[in-house]
Amino acid sequence: MNATVTPLRPMAPAKANATTRPELTPVLSARVTARAAAALDFLRAAVAEFGTEGELAFANSFGAEDMVLTDLILAHGLPITIFSLDTGRLPAETYELIAEVERRYRSKLEIYFPDAGAVETYVRSHGINAFYDSVELRKACCGVRKLEPLRRALAGRKAWITGLRAAQSATRSGLPLREFDDGNGLEKLNPLSDWSEAEVWAYIRIHEVPYNALHDRFYPSIGCAPCTRAIAVGEDVRAGRWWWEDPASKECGLHVRKD
Repeated sequence: MNATVTPLRPMAPAKANATTRPELTPVLSARVTARAAAALDFLRAAVAEFGTEGELAFANSFGAEDMVLTDLILAHGLPITIFSLDTGRLPAETYELIAEVERRYRSKLEIYFPDAGAVETYVRSHGINAFYDSVELRKACCGVRKLEPLRRALAGRKAWITGLRAAQSATRSGLPLREFDDGNGLEKLNPLSDWSEAEVWAYIRIHEVPYNALHDRFYPSIGCAPCTRAIAVGEDVRAGRWWWEDPASKECGLHVRKD
């Protein structure tokens, strides 16, 4: 294991996180209202183009952006399937949020799990925390716990929706509203691609949308518990994901784009 890698998540800072509580100025509130209306129109157009429930699906990882889309879809009764991938190593706070979403919106989500045999083989061959040892082993873990379940989740779909934003990382710059996903063979829609982080959080505050408690503890991007840490002031929003790796390669494979 690389000596700089600390498997345990660092303790969250005690001070308040201003990012999750932006000042709701009239300008920001008006901008968010307009953006939300545009995103809702985009989602309704997607429903009209890609058909009935089941053919269009939203991949929900329960980050802040995904909670905006969850609220837009469920609060407006859009016939879009919402699914999530339970890797088996998610933080407790993520499971709590899943339960809260189902209670609040009175809607059951489709949860996909990794193949138990594949997980057992990986762990027996490499170790329980082998993803710290190399990029290759980390990507192999993501392949077992994320990519294979995603393929099953997308089987038979015409299009899938994500909460990706272009500003999230260097690997997502120039993210379009819509693109063709060559790897999965279907359209990929990114309704919040040009939203800012402040706009995401303003929407959450204005509409009182539930969100992951880790965000208040300086976790802007949340994945599996052992691969996610809090960030320091001034760090990139994706710095807490696979923090021991080169930022240019920080993707799990769910959202690989071809140049």
